[in-house]
Amino acid sequence: MAARLVKRCACLLREATLLAPVVAPVGRLRLASVAHRTLTFSATCPSSHFPGPLSGLVEKEQLSAPCPEHQEVERLIEKATRPEELLELLSDGRCLQESHAALMLIQLSRLLSDKPEDRASLVQDARFQQLLHLVDSQISAVWHGTLVKLLRSLYALALPAACRELRSVEQEVRWRLRRLKYRHLAFLAESSATHMRESPELLAELLLHLERRWTEINDGRTVVALMAKTGHLSEPLMNRLEDKCLELVERFGPDELRKVLVTLAAQNRRSVPLLRAVSYHLVQKPFPLTKGMLLDLAYSYGKLGFHQTQVLQRLAADLLPHVPSLTSGEVARGAKSFALLKWLSPPLFEALAQHVVDRAHTVTVPHLCNVLLAFAHLNFRPEREDKFFSLVNEKLGPKLRSLHPALQVDVVWALCVLQQVQGEALRAVLCPELHARFLGSESPKDQSTFQKLLHISATAQLEHPEYTGPLLPASDWAPWLLACDGKATPLQKELRDTLRGLLGSPSRGSFAVATQYGWVLDAEVLLDTDGQFLPLRDFVAPHLTPPSGTQPLPPGAKRLAFLRWEFPNFSSRSRDLLGRFALARRHVRAAGFLVVDVPYYEWLELKSEWQKGAYLKDKMRKAVAEELAK
Repeated sequence: MAARLVKRCACLLREATLLAPVVAPVGRLRLASVAHRTLTFSATCPSSHFPGPLSGLVEKEQLSAPCPEHQEVERLIEKATRPEELLELLSDGRCLQESHAALMLIQLSRLLSDKPEDRASLVQDARFQQLLHLVDSQISAVWHGTLVKLLRSLYALALPAACRELRSVEQEVRWRLRRLKYRHLAFLAESSATHMRESPELLAELLLHLERRWTEINDGRTVVALMAKTGHLSEPLMNRLEDKCLELVERFGPDELRKVLVTLAAQNRRSVPLLRAVSYHLVQKPFPLTKGMLLDLAYSYGKLGFHQTQVLQRLAADLLPHVPSLTSGEVARGAKSFALLKWLSPPLFEALAQHVVDRAHTVTVPHLCNVLLAFAHLNFRPEREDKFFSLVNEKLGPKLRSLHPALQVDVVWALCVLQQVQGEALRAVLCPELHARFLGSESPKDQSTFQKLLHISATAQLEHPEYTGPLLPASDWAPWLLACDGKATPLQKELRDTLRGLLGSPSRGSFAVATQYGWVLDAEVLLDTDGQFLPLRDFVAPHLTPPSGTQPLPPGAKRLAFLRWEFPNFSSRSRDLLGRFALARRHVRAAGFLVVDVPYYEWLELKSEWQKGAYLKDKMRKAVAEELAK
């Protein structure tokens, strides 16, 4: 050990003696201090058999020392305003440092960022090819920060995927991934992840390093950018980023909170802990929110189906003063977002309706359709409905048949819900040529459209006696309606069991009754004048498909329909039915039934079977009494 130490010291002193004449006195002092540090390191590390770092440190000092010629080249690169100025540096005989070629390519990509037509001619330029070869030959000497910017620039220049120089830079980046700082990895992910599809190995390794080193993230901008750019590419990485976001969320400003929610909505990730954390800070901190932020937040909550009462109250209240400055597209977007949330704020929706009326000349047909659908979904009718619906008929009437078939059905269905539909609109969507394309389709969207056609046909039959046709033929939709009757809910099961106990005999009631009007009743019973149950099968039932029975109802007999209303059937934080279910209740009453409503919030308060039976008896008595009072 001692012999090795003496030999090492002799080598270091010999190098210092040989180099001493060519350095300035200050440099000599530096060499002495470096030699001393190196000697100490070698003495404490017996495994150091490689040559000492002295020469390397000297070269580093010399490379990093200010050189007027190098500074001049860097200044020319930075101030270049045309690609030609950069390419001329190659032919001027200037001394280019290792990083200068990379800096020139980076500057070229900036200059051509908004000139895609010039990129093709640049790639064919011999000087550009020379520049690529120069970078390729010096790639190992390019610094980390410059290297990641260089790769981004080569992607921006749209080089062919098989370009040797591009592959060389990608390979160099792969070799250095372990040594790159996390900010370099984040920069690569943010700027180049979309271009790495042709290099899946590099992308996979980059995502792996980002995931493994996620604890190194210390700022909100990085985590938000990574969630947006790479979260959808790696599920484990996105989970880590959500954890880091929860850790840093209290530092976020309003724009970062907005970006987090928009990213989650774009990726359809309903991360409840993160949504709760963001909602908490939106409520607790008096952030100034612009109208763009308010619309983005409402859209994100609506897309994810996340309801937070205080947040929605704030969004509606803060958006109300901005309504006069909204465009027709922003009005439609805001109305649609709150409709998805089932959140009806009457002052806000009145303002939106008035905005549409006041700016009728600027409202486009698609935007008006979206506003109309939002109103129908929430069953909202403006106070000045005459002006609003006059505008709707004026704008949509002549153009209805030119709309996409599915949009035609949506518009007419919305008018049916709001009781504003006209015969011409009914005929436009109930013609066989239109509804035939949706019948039998397995697409969920087409099935939803066909269900709306059933509602439209029922409206024509029950609420427009002057309408002469066409209608949907029962042979087409009856099997489809029975097939769509899904799995029974707990409320539906309990309602059936309780009713069976009250009826005593299966012949006195029917369950899951499919009517010719397109609605399925939860249960149906007949009551005589004394309030006793009658056997259903003995009497005529014109509402069934096909109609059954021949014996007319006894005088004074009442036909009752039980309709259960689940939690999703109501507006948020309200006991008002949504448009579709209000339409169902209206149709059932128009078909001659007395409706017995069984809402979830009343049923949940009933604890025993006796209470449930007494509740249904009381509901039936009230329905009959209301009918007699009329």
